[in-house]
Amino acid sequence: MDYFKQLLALLKMERDEDRVQYQLLTQATTIADRRASGITWYPIAIRGSEMGRGDYLTVEVERTTHQDLSHQLRSGVPAILFSNHDPKIDRVEGTIAFQSGNRLKITLLTDELPDWSRDGKLGIEMLFDDTSYDAMEEALKLARGLAETGTNRLINILTGQASPTFRPDSPPVFTPRLNASQQRAVGLSLAANELAVVHGPPGTGKTTTLVQIIKALIRQDHQKQVLVVAASNTAVDLLSEKLHEEELNVLRVGNPSRVSERLMSLTLDHKMSAHNLMKEAKKLKKQANEFKKMAHTYKRSFGKMERDQRKALFDEAHRIMKEVANTEQYIIDDLVSKAQVITATLVGSNQYLVRNLTFHTVVIDEAGQALEPACWIPILKAKKLVLAGDHCQLPPTIKSGEAARNGLNVTLLEKTIAHHPEAVTLLNEQYRMHEQIMGYSSRVFYENALQAHPSVATHALFPGDSALLFIDTAGCGFDEKLDGTSSTNPEEAALLVKHLTQVVTDLSTIYTPDEFPQIALISPYKQQLALLNEQLLHTAALQPYRSAIAVNTIDSFQGQERDIVYISMTRSNDKGVIGFLSDIRRMNVAMTRARKKLVIVGDSATLSSLPFYSDFIAYAESLNAYQSAWEWL
Repeated sequence: MDYFKQLLALLKMERDEDRVQYQLLTQATTIADRRASGITWYPIAIRGSEMGRGDYLTVEVERTTHQDLSHQLRSGVPAILFSNHDPKIDRVEGTIAFQSGNRLKITLLTDELPDWSRDGKLGIEMLFDDTSYDAMEEALKLARGLAETGTNRLINILTGQASPTFRPDSPPVFTPRLNASQQRAVGLSLAANELAVVHGPPGTGKTTTLVQIIKALIRQDHQKQVLVVAASNTAVDLLSEKLHEEELNVLRVGNPSRVSERLMSLTLDHKMSAHNLMKEAKKLKKQANEFKKMAHTYKRSFGKMERDQRKALFDEAHRIMKEVANTEQYIIDDLVSKAQVITATLVGSNQYLVRNLTFHTVVIDEAGQALEPACWIPILKAKKLVLAGDHCQLPPTIKSGEAARNGLNVTLLEKTIAHHPEAVTLLNEQYRMHEQIMGYSSRVFYENALQAHPSVATHALFPGDSALLFIDTAGCGFDEKLDGTSSTNPEEAALLVKHLTQVVTDLSTIYTPDEFPQIALISPYKQQLALLNEQLLHTAALQPYRSAIAVNTIDSFQGQERDIVYISMTRSNDKGVIGFLSDIRRMNVAMTRARKKLVIVGDSATLSSLPFYSDFIAYAESLNAYQSAWEWL
């Protein structure tokens, strides 16, 4: 079928580009460079080892320096253990089985540590992750085969060949904690036979609604188990925690990114260790390890009797490990069958635990940030699908510009909202922003459908304070500067910090440092953030409030909120070139993080080359929220 043929071609483009970028990174760089780019932990120390499933050795390691560096190492990713003596020869491949904080476990394709691991410095390096691409490709091929038979109703609907149906007899739902649009979302999700979509703009309580939908689905007589997935570990963690708080039996597949005791208690490892049969399995495993140790004490030059003895010890160890594996498999099956909700990332839903399971309903959260090929991994396990997200916020990350231009940047969420509006509920009441902050986003992205809940509609930092401000640097000579591949604007950064200092000084007479409003400084450009951090460091008046001020990219604030948000637009040139400021979905995220005050600093002459910004400036003027930077110079 052309639909899946095209997706497979786009996925191949993306895989090829990703591999090229990875090879460039690994071939021409030092260990220090690769560590800085997040694919290597070095140096590390081995903290323990144990025999894992299938007689492979699982080694626990800890990074001993550079512990604050962010990294990409995560559960399920292929990696190598290597020595600095000769990283090309002294290396053994494996898969990361667990990662938390500065520790990880790697299951190596060997049953004992190589000799070189006792000598020299060791490191762990991520290999190119073909496994995720393989899982996506396999899912698309399977979906294509099913689509050709025309017998899978959900596939027919998602590819636009059929329309979703709804049960007319579905009883109305009343959940006191939910508003009218949230209740409609729950009702439609229960009534849907194949597809329901929850469109959740910023601050509209999408997660709260989704949790109630999942609870209601489990209460429906035929729902024994629901699979809940999302594009990121962070989103999976949040849902897992909220569902657990609702007293549902949640099994979190894969590793939580947040190391909280509550989340760890939902993982398979933790649940297995608490299982009543696990004591016996541990005892047997210890016995098998002792037999192996005894076998390894035999030196290389020994006779037939020693050889037979060594073989007998290995055979006994293998027999015991087989028994352990059977017991562990029984425990796993028991835990999986008792879980009401299984949670995982999209690709994590291909893990051995859930690979062959089927579910009546699969829920995909963050569907606006999910690559469509990844969505098909969990979809093929379902009769019915609930999609939740907002295609007007951050799109998926795509490495290949060509694949993006040819349609990989269009998510399944966008397609279903366009094809099947009857399956969509827009959550239209938001609980975050002052109505003036919300207004422009509502007009441009949500057809003016958003309403601010009375509790937030007019809330302010203090009576009479303005919620919105655009500070226009046009004509001030604040020209942008190119810094590597990033843009900076030193004068704009200085002006922003000057304005912030005045606001903080005013607020310090109203709030104590403990209850001080939370502030975010956002810019689309990383080098501009470095300048802002430097300015903050050298502004004495801001030091007592430094812990209340966060500085970061737009992407890192997705899903978060602050009382006050400053956006440094950075671009200022006479050609009207605005680069990726033209991605208005990313701007929607930035503008909707603020609860009580949003201040945007930028050059109207440059920004107005895009109607989105010229219209925003007109919106600010209509609210008397426009100021020239000259007032601050």
